[in-house]
Amino acid sequence: MSWPPLGSETTPAGPLLSKSRYLQGLQCPKLLWHVFHAPEQLPPPDAASQANFDQGREVGRLVRLLYPDGILIDSLDRQTALSATAVALNHRLPLFEAIFQHGSGFTRVDILAPVGSDEWELIEVKSSTGKKEVHLEDLAFQAHVLAGAGIRLRKVMLVLVNNGYVRQGELRVDELLLRADVTEEVLSRLPSVEQNLVRFVADVATDAPPTRSIGPHCNDPYPCPIHDRCWAHLPARNVTSLYRGAAKGFEFLAQGIIRLADIEDEDSLAEHQRIQRWAAIHGQAHLDRDHIGAFLHRLEYPACFMDFETFASAIPLLDGVRPYEQVPFQFSVHGVANQGAPPEHHDFLAEGQADPRPEFLARLRQVIGNRGSVVVYNKTFELGRLRECQAAFPEYGDLVENIESRIIDLLEPFRSFAFHHPDQEGSCSIKAVLPVLAGQSYSHLAIQDGAAASREFVRVTFGAVEVEDRLATRAALRAYCGQDTLGMVQIVERLRSLKSET
Repeated sequence: MSWPPLGSETTPAGPLLSKSRYLQGLQCPKLLWHVFHAPEQLPPPDAASQANFDQGREVGRLVRLLYPDGILIDSLDRQTALSATAVALNHRLPLFEAIFQHGSGFTRVDILAPVGSDEWELIEVKSSTGKKEVHLEDLAFQAHVLAGAGIRLRKVMLVLVNNGYVRQGELRVDELLLRADVTEEVLSRLPSVEQNLVRFVADVATDAPPTRSIGPHCNDPYPCPIHDRCWAHLPARNVTSLYRGAAKGFEFLAQGIIRLADIEDEDSLAEHQRIQRWAAIHGQAHLDRDHIGAFLHRLEYPACFMDFETFASAIPLLDGVRPYEQVPFQFSVHGVANQGAPPEHHDFLAEGQADPRPEFLARLRQVIGNRGSVVVYNKTFELGRLRECQAAFPEYGDLVENIESRIIDLLEPFRSFAFHHPDQEGSCSIKAVLPVLAGQSYSHLAIQDGAAASREFVRVTFGAVEVEDRLATRAALRAYCGQDTLGMVQIVERLRSLKSET
C-alpha cells in the first residue's frame, strides 16, 4: 500500500472536521452531532481531563527542544494559520502546529519535519507510555488531510513517553521520549478515513441526532461528555452496575432487561453478581456473619488504620523517579489502642519541592509502631508504594517488611461480597461502602477523591500560587486523607455491630 495521490478528491463542501471531531465521530455519531448542533449540552472538560490536556501540551513542548530550528505556527485563526503554514513550508524547516485543510478535514500537526528534498515526516506526540488504537486513527486522519493538501510524506512517527527512563539531574529529553515508526499501521487505516468523513458529514447534516444504543463505546477511548444524558433513562440498580459484568450488562440491555431484579436466569450470573441481584430484589444488605466474624477476628490491637496519597507525572519532577511513578507525599493514620477505644489521629503532608519520600518514611516509622494490625483499604496500592520506596531507600527495608507482615485489607469483606448493600451499585470502593455502613460521605469536602488530591498537591507545591490558596489546599488535603482512615475505623465498628445483631 502507498500514500494516496496528492490532492485527491474528498468529501464535498460542508462542515469542517478537526482531528478531535473526527475521533469523536469514530466513538459515537451522536456525540459528533451534539458538538455541532447542541454544544451547550456538552459540559466543559473536568479537572482530570484538563490535567491530561495540560500534561500532553507540556510533553509536546519538550519535544520541540529536539528541533531547535523549528518554526511555530502560533495563530489561533485558521485562515491566518493556513497562510502562515504555506509560507513556512518553503523554508524546509521543522514546523510546529502547522495547519492543513483538505475537503471536510483540517488538522494541526504536532511536528512536520523535512526529509530529503521534498518529503516530510509526520510526528505526533502523546503523553502516554504505549501505542493505542486511537493514536493510529488520529494519525490516519492527519495523513489523509496532509496528502490531500499536497504534502509528500515519507514516514509517520509516534512519540511516546519512555516509562523506563529514570531522572537523574537535568532532564534528558532525548531519553525521556521514544519514537515509534507507525507508517505501515497508518497506511492500512487510510482507506477508511474518506468513508468515515462522508458518513460523519451526513450525520452532522441531519436535524436530529443519529440513534445509537449505549455500550462500551461510551467510555472508549475516552469518557463521553454526554454520557449522563444518554444513560439518564436507566434506573438505579440496573444491569450495567453488575460487578465485573460490563459486557454481560449490555447483553441484558439488548434483551430488554434493565433492572437487576428483572434478571430471571440467575444461573447466568457469577456468585457475587447473584448476591448483588438478591440485594437489589430485597432492598437490603446481604451479610455473611461468619465471614465478617472471621475477618474481624484477624484484627489485632493496637491497630493502625493507614492511607497514602501519591502524585505522578509524565515528566518526572524528582531525581530517581520514572514517568508516572507514584510518589507518596501524604499519609493519615488513625490509631486505635483497644477495641472500641477512641481513635488517635496522626498525619504527614510533605512541604517544599524536595523528594518527600525520606521524610514520609521516617515519620511513618514513628507513627506505625511494631505491634498490632495495619489496616488499609486495597493493600495492593499501599504495599506497592512501600516496596517502591524500599527499592529507592533500602535503609527503610525493615519498616516495609514490618508493615507487610501486619497488614490487613479492609477491602476483602466487600470484594468477597460478605457484605453488600444495593446502594453500592456493584462497587466495593470505600466511597461506596462508607455511606451505606456509617452514613458518612465525602460530599462536604473540598477534595473528594485521590486523583483530585494528587492534582491539588502538585498545583500548590510546584506551581506559583498565593499563600492563602496553598494553605487552604493543604488543609483540604489533610481533611480528605483523614476522612479515609477515620472512615475505615467507622466501617470496622459498624461491621462489628452488624455481626452481633440478631
